[in-house]
Order: sequence, then structure tokens, then C-alpha cells
Amino acid sequence: MPEIRDVPAPAAAAPYDALLLLSFGGPEGPEEVVPFLENVTRGRGIPKERLVEVGQHYFRFGGVSPINAQNRELLAALRADFAAAGLELPVYWGNRNWAPFLVDTLREMAEDGHRRIAVLATSAYAGYSGCRQYRENLADALATLAAEGRPALRVDKLRHFYNHPGFIEPMIDATLTALAELPAELREGAELAFTTHSIPTAMAESSGAPDDPARGTPGGAYVAQHLAVAELITQAVAKATGVADRPWQLVYQSRSGAPHIPWLEPDICDHLTVRQQDGAEAVVMIPIGFVSDHMEVKYDLDTEAVAKAAELGLPVARAATVGADPRFTAAVRELVLERAATERGLAPRRCALGALGASHDVCAVDCCPNPRAPRPAAAQA
Repeated sequence: MPEIRDVPAPAAAAPYDALLLLSFGGPEGPEEVVPFLENVTRGRGIPKERLVEVGQHYFRFGGVSPINAQNRELLAALRADFAAAGLELPVYWGNRNWAPFLVDTLREMAEDGHRRIAVLATSAYAGYSGCRQYRENLADALATLAAEGRPALRVDKLRHFYNHPGFIEPMIDATLTALAELPAELREGAELAFTTHSIPTAMAESSGAPDDPARGTPGGAYVAQHLAVAELITQAVAKATGVADRPWQLVYQSRSGAPHIPWLEPDICDHLTVRQQDGAEAVVMIPIGFVSDHMEVKYDLDTEAVAKAAELGLPVARAATVGADPRFTAAVRELVLERAATERGLAPRRCALGALGASHDVCAVDCCPNPRAPRPAAAQA
């Protein structure tokens, strides 16, 4: 497996002839907010009035989600990294819920002559929303192209990258930077709150595959993988700061489900309240569940959580997400080359930090099941 500094041969990505950056999507103007939310919630019977209410998060920012601009930045960074490394692999971008739509991007890729496509989903962890739903959307898009009589495409989703050094190391640095933003007298006693998207507890418990080493630990693969990331960052921060027993906890944000359905807790705002009551000096919020600073980071953390902390009189700082950090773009290149080598029958080095090791390449049929009804999914055994 090539090191980041090594320059791969142009054929190193074979059998892949393109990479698809697959993301969530977001509105880019006030008139797009409700139609976007209708796409996100299709089939759930949510009234339009409720969508308008939820849309206030977007209207507060002019109706523009930052996610598309951040994906454009990542797209450009990936293309630049590939070119600098001598990797001749075109990179495309498609979204699940807004333009550029996934089916349109795959149609463009087919028209450009691509047939074997590696897919990077902008979600690092196992779970229905973060993995299988992307694969279901891929299956839907491929079925649409087949119905149009287009050439068959094969798509392979790259493995979960939550514990890849290129994802972990930028987050360690971001945590240290956030700590340094606090007043000097608060840094040693500052606690760490690792945040990710809350999901229904039933979905968390069913996340992962039966043979996944993270399965069987409390909380299933989704929680286990986040805990592994939090522990890696905490250990590195302890080494860098000399504070060995800094308190930390995995907390959640962005709950959107019905009140009677149990979701993962505690919520970040509730956590801040409890920690202030228990005498915490300061808290650093680290959004390990997100690749970029999109709306759920900007609103739920930078707006709601920061306002709650101010109300409590609790000093807080927020670590940046990975975004288009060069170490992350290099990690994506490594993941492409790793999977390509595996497809060619080789046994490449699979970079991963911590006890859980590198995730599986191909998802099992019963991996992260759809909570509503079984649906076809691409890139599975």
C-alpha cells in the first residue's frame, strides 16, 4: 500500500475509472429550503407546516446550507491531491437530497464512459442513515439508469474511515486548537464533549454487520465506533497537554424524531447544563460525527449549544471538522488505492487506528437494516 508521500502509477486505481463523492445535499436559497426538506423526509408523512418550522434553521442563514460549498471545496481538494500524486482518476460529485442529484451525476458518469466507480460517502460511521441509506439511493439511481437503457455501472462504496489516521489526526489538531482558544487558566480543567448525530436507539443497536468486531459491544457499531474515535482523540490530547485525567463524554445533537421514540442521549445542551451544575470549568465541543461544518454544526452547536452555554455562564469552544484538510484528502486517495488493490487480488495495508481495526469493504445483506421496510441496496455481498 503506497504511503501518502509516494506517487502511484496512473494504473494504480484499476479497476476503477472514476470516484464519486456522495453527500447529503442542502438548499442554496430560501426558495429551495422546503423542497429540500420534502426530499429529505419523503415517505414519512410530515406536514408542510412542520417543514417550514424546521426550515427556520436554514432561513436564519439566508436559506443557504454551507454543505454544498464545503463539498465543492472537498471536490477541488481531491482533484488537486489526485493530480499531484499522479493518480489519473476523475472525481464527480452527487447528492442524495439536492442538486447535483445522485442520479444525474451517475447519468453524466455513464455518458462520459465510466463503468466501474468507487464511492466516497461523506459519513464516516456504520449505521442506516450514514451507510445503508446511501447504498439504497445508489441502488435506486442505478435502477433508473437501467430503465433508461444505459450501460450497466458497478459502484463500490469505500469502507468506513472513522479511524483512519487521515480523519483522526486533523481532529486531534482541531481539538488542541479549540482548547487554546479558551482562557489560559481554563485550559487544564476543560472537559471534552464529543458530539454526533443522535439516532433512534433501535437503529443504533442494529448498526453494523453480524461479523463486525464492533457489534456486540454496548450500543452497537454506531456508538462503538464513535467511542473509539473519542478515546483516540482523548489519548492524543492527554499526551499533548500533559493532562491525563481530563473528563470526556460522547453526546448527541440534531434529534428530529417523534418524542415517544427513544433516541440516543444525552443531548449536547442537556450535557452542558449538567456539567455546569457539577462545576465544570469549561467544555470543548468536538463534532466527530461530521465531516464538514454544515448546518447541523453551524446551528446545533455554534448557535443553540453556544447560546445555552452563554445562558449557563459556561465557557465553551468548538473544534473544527476535518473538511478538506490535506491529510483527509490523502486518506481518501489511500482508501481508493487500497480498495483497488484488493479488487485486483492483492493484500494492501489497511490503515486504521485503535482496537477496532479497519472496517469491512463489502456490507452484508443484513448490515444496518432499513427501520421501515427492506429495500435493495448497492455495494453489498
